[in-house]
Amino acid sequence: MAPPDPLQARDDTTLARLAAVGDRDALDVLLSRHLDLVHSICRRILGNPEDALDATQEALISVARAIGRFDERSAFTTWLYRIATNAALDELRRRQRRPTPAEILVEPVAPTSSAPEAAGDRIDIDAALARITEEFRAAVVLRDLCDLDYAQIAEVLGVPPGTVRSRIARGRAALAAELEPPRDPAGNQAEPPQRPTEHQP
Repeated sequence: MAPPDPLQARDDTTLARLAAVGDRDALDVLLSRHLDLVHSICRRILGNPEDALDATQEALISVARAIGRFDERSAFTTWLYRIATNAALDELRRRQRRPTPAEILVEPVAPTSSAPEAAGDRIDIDAALARITEEFRAAVVLRDLCDLDYAQIAEVLGVPPGTVRSRIARGRAALAAELEPPRDPAGNQAEPPQRPTEHQP
């Protein structure tokens, strides 16, 4: 049995210091530790699995290239989230310049049999996020997915905390509106279609 990797026990700041002076193993541990969350940020901002993978790769490359400029004035994760968010927004802008059909915004992932309802909810949220303004989307993702506070989000996005608060409130309202069941012409929420019973023709 292989002995435990001592680098795994190091905190992010220590690993970043080691990576900054050329310790490749420390950098690998650091990137692996945060890979899933970086991908989650990119997927929620972009809504498209392939674009999210591209943005995730770009974010990790940016971290590797810029690790020597991490100055420890903020937490490593705050610095990382800024890079991941910028990578996702850059990919979003590149995608918007590409001549793709407007309706292909989100590629749903088939739910697994172990948790179909949770997967379905995730697909619904991803689709709804893809339909709200990107500045609102980024703020909501950083608050509700990453659990950052307003000051941290302000630092990541480079805007005042008051702007962050406004974007989150407006983004959540827009998201809630997107997730509401459709209404019939009379203004009532449409009921989901009833499945036929065995006795119905």
